Amino acid sequence: MRLLVLGAGGFLGGHIAGRLRALPGVRLLTGGRHPADDLRVDLATAPPRALAHLIGLAAPDAVVNCAGAVGGSALTLVEANSRGPAVLCEALREAAPAARLVHLGSAAEYGPAVLGEQTPEEAPARPVCVYGASKLAGTLAVTGSGLDSVVLRVTDVVGPGAGRAGLPGRLTAELREAVRHGRSGPLRVADASAHRDFVDVRDVATAAALALTAHGPLPPLLNIGSGRAVAVRELAHGLLRVSGYRGRLEPAPGASGEATAVPWRCVRITAARRELGWRPVHTLHASLTALWSADGAPGREPR
Repeated sequence: MRLLVLGAGGFLGGHIAGRLRALPGVRLLTGGRHPADDLRVDLATAPPRALAHLIGLAAPDAVVNCAGAVGGSALTLVEANSRGPAVLCEALREAAPAARLVHLGSAAEYGPAVLGEQTPEEAPARPVCVYGASKLAGTLAVTGSGLDSVVLRVTDVVGPGAGRAGLPGRLTAELREAVRHGRSGPLRVADASAHRDFVDVRDVATAAALALTAHGPLPPLLNIGSGRAVAVRELAHGLLRVSGYRGRLEPAPGASGEATAVPWRCVRITAARRELGWRPVHTLHASLTALWSADGAPGREPR
């Protein structure tokens, strides 16, 4: 089975590529901007016909799209998260119409949620930030493509190799810096009262592998998360414990727009259990321990 992972140099893509390499009978190809990739391509700028030519040469049986941007200007986000999936779908329709496409979406696409409840796949998508809107446009491009596809709507990812673009990786980097310089001052965290659904990157990789190899058609959307909302302050306290850092936790001034508009994020994961036989197996403590202990990510660059 020939599998193509786009964005394999990133946090999620690196873990997914590593998980897929372990599958028997798999010939794994990677696509991205790194010289080591089998396909040198940037979905944000690639012409559809040129991408179709590359995909035709690769002849994949299935594709995982992990490429995207989590920060930057509105133009950067739209090019990577909206244009990229649309161009990929057009190229696949031309060059590999029978290939299954597994696309990584984001729970930020949902926007505001009901406090205390789990958001199901059929909930309306009302993103409140450019990132969520750009990811939603990419999701719509995939679900409307007519391909054999599924979008995994992933919640807030934690685990070994997390980069500074996300809260767990950013806090870990700040703690490492403090430990390195012998500081013991307070760790300041904004939006500490916001609740998020943290899922381990290794569980996400397992979900992607199951979605690639599942027999028969899948639903257009599947939530991938822990199914449990955790306050950001609880995550920060967990990092303090596993790191052994003696400083206290303090609120940082100000709040981000999304945390104010979306104070609660938690998804229902029963459909993924039913369709894929998937469930998260890593606890938040195990994820934070692995994050603190890891020397680096399996990927080559931040996603």
